Amino acid sequence: MRKILIVGAGQSGLQLALGLQSQGYEITLMSNRTADEIRSGRVMSTQCMFHTALQHERDLKLGFWESQAPRIEGVGMSVAAPDSTRAVDWVGKLDGYAQSVDQRVKMAGWMETFAQRGGQLVIHGAAVSDLDFFSRTYDLVLVSAGKGELVSMFGRDASRSPYDAPQRALAVAYVHGLGPRPEHPEFDAVRCNLVPGVGELFIMPTFTTSGRADILFWEGIPGGPLDVFQGIKDPAEHLALTLELMERFTPWEYARATKVELTDANGTLSGRYAPTVRNPIGRLPGGGRVLGVADVVVANDPITGQGSNSASKCAASYLDSIVSHGDQPFDEAWMRSAFDRYWDTARHVTKWTNAMLAAPPEHVLQLIGAAGQLPRVADRFVNGFNDPSDLENFFYEPEKTHAFLAEAAGAA
Repeated sequence: MRKILIVGAGQSGLQLALGLQSQGYEITLMSNRTADEIRSGRVMSTQCMFHTALQHERDLKLGFWESQAPRIEGVGMSVAAPDSTRAVDWVGKLDGYAQSVDQRVKMAGWMETFAQRGGQLVIHGAAVSDLDFFSRTYDLVLVSAGKGELVSMFGRDASRSPYDAPQRALAVAYVHGLGPRPEHPEFDAVRCNLVPGVGELFIMPTFTTSGRADILFWEGIPGGPLDVFQGIKDPAEHLALTLELMERFTPWEYARATKVELTDANGTLSGRYAPTVRNPIGRLPGGGRVLGVADVVVANDPITGQGSNSASKCAASYLDSIVSHGDQPFDEAWMRSAFDRYWDTARHVTKWTNAMLAAPPEHVLQLIGAAGQLPRVADRFVNGFNDPSDLENFFYEPEKTHAFLAEAAGAA
């Protein structure tokens, strides 16, 4: 039986641990918090998982909250005009529904499941010196903890990381009491509101510790009018500021938010980080090697909602790479090949996310505008959230965009 250590109990670390456990591997999982501490702690993320990522969970029979979480059937796009009306407003339908489960609920539940199934759960923060010791006693060590000292082992890949500073200031509030969008009350959708030159407001239905809720998520251009959450510790003040900015920049969303309240005292989060691709292999002082997982090695800005999806896809890819390797050594060449296999998917996410952080070129503005008149364009665009590789066919190059719009107009 091969012994594997996974450090970090987020989406990718837990999904991979449970997947390997089901295949008969002897897994040790290190977390710096207990399940109860996670469940009662601060929200860790926004997350909307699309069909492919959800299917990876279903394949492992881990979709424990699927019947309780809202079914997100579409993604809407609105663009604010200078007078704070909507210059663009449409919604595209997803081929397969998406879902959002608060990671406090999911990670705590999965961690308890891992322990109940006989996995060794170690509640302890890990330092590089710990991994130096463990690398000699395990066949493979995977680092899935995306923050802190351990990440420093993985050097930045400058060729794949165009930004060296945060591109957005992030502010999240989980709320109860949000009203439906009056124009589409019959189905749940993620709403992407673009405020040119200022930032973005995302609203997504979710399932949290207290049931159905919605996430209000501002992404502000650093130094701009949305970059005002640093230093705010009081959750009520955080929510009041969120709503004040909605009233100013997205009044159509504010109109349904006048009765909201926080889901809990830990339902807010703010911060920022630079989107970064890192080298996948960490070298330990004693000569050992560890493999980075998910956002340890590919951390994109959340503007395209891909974080938890990428984590799920990375875990699924690594699971296949580990199982298919049999009893051969997990050497540096294998680590490189496992990452390269995942990067083949992740590179599309990174390219798209970095493009969305910049001011959109004229042909992308035409694409977003045309989606309001042509449902086929809206639907294809929003299904790119599930499969970003399809964006290569119509998003990046003006010629491909114009050909697609002409074809869609002809079909209409």
